[in-house]
Amino acid sequence: MTKRARKRNARKKTWKELSPMAKFGTISAALVQLSMLVAAQRDITRRPAEQIRGSKTLWRMATLVNFVGPGSYFTFGVKRGRAAK
Repeated sequence: MTKRARKRNARKKTWKELSPMAKFGTISAALVQLSMLVAAQRDITRRPAEQIRGSKTLWRMATLVNFVGPGSYFTFGVKRGRAAK
């Protein structure tokens, strides 16, 4: 059987079929994603609009994209002041 044929015939595993490490990894990734989402949403709520690049509404929607949204908000959406020397 070729690699392509195996991939075509493969099915997703159910939760019960996953190994304990796979379950732990899935739960860990979900917790990190949820934590980032909550942190970004809380920051958008508390931060004045002048300190955010763009619309608060658009950033709220963008943060709903797994990992990429909250990461982008904290990287590109928050205006940073000049560092003190």
